[in-house]
Amino acid sequence: MNYKVITISREFGSGGRTIGRKVAQELNIPCYDSELIQKIATESGFSPEYIQEASEYSPSGFLSAAFSNRAFGPSNEDYLWNLQYKVIQDLASQGPCVIVGRCADFILKDTTECLKVFVHASLKFRSKRILEVYGQREQSIEQRIKDKDKRRSAYHRFYTNMKWGHAQNYDICLDSGRLGINCCVQTIIHLYNNNEQPQ
Repeated sequence: MNYKVITISREFGSGGRTIGRKVAQELNIPCYDSELIQKIATESGFSPEYIQEASEYSPSGFLSAAFSNRAFGPSNEDYLWNLQYKVIQDLASQGPCVIVGRCADFILKDTTECLKVFVHASLKFRSKRILEVYGQREQSIEQRIKDKDKRRSAYHRFYTNMKWGHAQNYDICLDSGRLGINCCVQTIIHLYNNNEQPQ
């Protein structure tokens, strides 16, 4: 029995989004990344920009505010988390696909037909790639990396109580800097096509 869904979790700048899209293209299956934000926006009525900030890219003050707001009942962020949970499960139930980020590895953890991937790379590799893809900004590249990874880790831990990037939470962890983007793509495709589920 082959894997049905591939989830891609990734460090900022490691190329995880690119890897996910290339995998989906070669397997001829859908890839959900920014599309998830749009689907959640359509169902919630919130703007895509707000959803992006309140989820994986939450601002530094969001988590502490979320903790305090919970004393008064579920927050907007809690509502969006529950909606995100539902949207990802619905998409996974529709057929083979690749889902990038959004804690999909946790949301689908009880799905037997799910290949959970974590993509990481050295600071040097990520810094070079971010400069090439996003260009220079006022904030240093190194600080941008630290801020993005910190937010992703904090958000993931807040809603899943799991350690983001911890190898035991994934089926495979790939160093895109050492292996290269294309090698990561082909490794994932090989695992997807040749997996045999235990009896």
